[in-house]
Parts: sequence; C-alpha cells; structure tokens
Amino acid sequence: MKKEGCMLVGLCGRSGAGKGYVSGIFGELGIPSVDTDKVYRDMTSPSDTLSVCMKALVERFGPEVASPDHSLNRAVMRSLVFSGDKQALADLNRITHALILEETNRIAAELYGNGAKIVLIDAPLLFESGFNEMCESVVCVTAPEETLIRRIIRRDGLSEEDAKKRLAVQKTVAELEDRSDFVISNDAEYETMVLRVKDCAEKLRLIREERYL
Repeated sequence: MKKEGCMLVGLCGRSGAGKGYVSGIFGELGIPSVDTDKVYRDMTSPSDTLSVCMKALVERFGPEVASPDHSLNRAVMRSLVFSGDKQALADLNRITHALILEETNRIAAELYGNGAKIVLIDAPLLFESGFNEMCESVVCVTAPEETLIRRIIRRDGLSEEDAKKRLAVQKTVAELEDRSDFVISNDAEYETMVLRVKDCAEKLRLIREERYL
C-alpha cells in the first residue's frame, strides 16, 4: 500500500529498451525502483522445495517447466509462451502477476520506510498486469526496433527470429507511449541519458510536491 505523501511511478518499455539501465540512473538521482523481473526470478529460483509460484506453474504447464533444483526451466517456459500460443502467455501472466504484485508492494513499503518519496515499478508488463492502476505517473523507455533486437540477442542469447517473436507478442511502442506520461529515448551515450533521466526526475518531483505539499 502506498504511503501518504509518496508517489508510485510505473516504468515500462519493450524488451531490450533498457528499463533496468534507466532505472539505475533514476536510482543514482535518489529515486529507487522495484524490479519486477527480479521479483519473478527470486520466486522461481532454486530452493529445497517448489515455491508457491512454481507449484502453480507446474500445475498449469507440466513438470517439465521445473528443473531438478525446483527452479524454473526458463528455456522450456520460453518455448511454450513465445511459440505463438497466446493462451499460454495469458496463463503465465495470470499465475505470476498476483504474486509479483504482493511482493512488489512489500518492497515498496520498505523503500518508503527508508525515506523514499518516489518509487519506480520497473515492470515490462505494466499495463497487462494492471500494475499501472497503482501508479500516479508512467514513464516509457524506448529505443529503435533494430536496437531492441540486437540487445535481446546479446543479453539472452536468442536468435534474431526468436528475438522478433518475443517483440511480436508485446505492446507496440506507440501503444506504450500513448498510455505513458513521459517518454525517455534510450539511444544516446551515458552523459546524455543522465540529462534525460534527470529532467524526468525533476518533473516527477514537481508533480509530487504539487499534489502532496
């Protein structure tokens, strides 16, 4: 639950846009973030027994999505949800979003307790998950399509075809920009990116001050 006087801001963008990079710069400027991808990874990491999340995924997709160490077999899951089966992707999101949201709220509460006045939710599926409904503003990170593909290939070791398949099931940049309050283009050197993020951070702080001070 959001603390009085504090502001929750959504951070969205397509795969490869560099949301983590941009949220890191926000952090350097005093605005921390909750990485929902990391929350998900932690919920599906190796453990002595299947986590609540893993039990639900195994029930829906079968035992092959669980590795021997009870973690998520990401290669198997990717092949299932990025194969064009929209129902599989919808079910994955349905199962995981509620659990991710609960943990995200807990982490955000800790950040508020440590003095943060603005907290970002770095969520690739901000709108699909409904997380945007908790946010007072939304920032979209963008980059050219060819840049997204190149970054996905380098980061995840996918083929160009698989990288394009991943982007094909996501919202377009036009859709994301249309539903966002701010857009940051991640297509420049670090010094320029700092200036862009700083400008956005100052505007977010002004919004918070106008609403709560």
